[in-house]
Amino acid sequence: MRRFLTWIVLPLALLAWARTALYIVDYSEFAYVTRFGQPVATHDGETEAGLHLKMPWPIDGVLRVDHRLQSFDLPATEALTRDPTTGTVDKTLTLDAFITWRVPDAKAADQFVRSVGTAEQVKRVLAPRITGRLASIISGMSLDELISVADDGKTEARSEKLLQQLLSDDLKAKVRDEYGIEIVTLRIRRLSYPEAVRSSIYERIRSERGRKVAEYENQGRKESAEILSQADKDRRGIEADAKAKKQLLEGQADVTADRLRNEAHAKDPEFYAFLQKLKALQASLMDTKDTLLLSLNHELFRMLREPPKAPMK
Repeated sequence: MRRFLTWIVLPLALLAWARTALYIVDYSEFAYVTRFGQPVATHDGETEAGLHLKMPWPIDGVLRVDHRLQSFDLPATEALTRDPTTGTVDKTLTLDAFITWRVPDAKAADQFVRSVGTAEQVKRVLAPRITGRLASIISGMSLDELISVADDGKTEARSEKLLQQLLSDDLKAKVRDEYGIEIVTLRIRRLSYPEAVRSSIYERIRSERGRKVAEYENQGRKESAEILSQADKDRRGIEADAKAKKQLLEGQADVTADRLRNEAHAKDPEFYAFLQKLKALQASLMDTKDTLLLSLNHELFRMLREPPKAPMK
């Protein structure tokens, strides 16, 4: 029996104990190595992932800290908004939000283990500080600001505005220095209002929508006036171009007509004069309804009896 313990059990126990000297660091974590409870090394999985060696248990121990993005819900926070006219308390609202955070580097991981210990403790540490600061920020805002943002559906813009104000007093730097935690962002899920103030909330929303309608109508009228003005300007330009083209064509036609008349007159001046006389006589007869009594010796009958002769070829 003693030989069995010496050659079988003892080597297996020693092998199992020696295996505790090996540990694997995952890409998504920090490995925090302690010796008799005192930190000796912190391995970052992003650069030191893989198999590592340490002193066997219970001499050395390994705590693992996840450095991926994590989140937790803030408890519902009630806050009083401010009336911008009187500067007094206006309405009560309830804010539902959540925080995303992470442990950014090996130095922060050391501080995180020393001050917080586990991810489950983060909410207990941060929630009171964040909710208190949020209530303070909202108490300095008017209800119209919150309604306007919510009415437009710009949840992202509302969250960013609150986050900037939340971190304006170096809270982010303080949380990192004290706990090794980096606050990445704050997101608002919804703003809810007690039943007692909902009627006034709805009235403000209707007022806000009415203001938007007026803005859109004014913008539409302005754009309509601009379009009509531009159309009238284009019309006048087209008419001016058409008149100029008409005058040009008429001038060209007059030049062509004069050239043709001159050519006709040059070919047979006597016949041309005869045609002009007939045209003038025709015009004078068409302009009157009187009955004319003409002598046979009248110029008209003489032209008809003695028309011009054809020119010699």
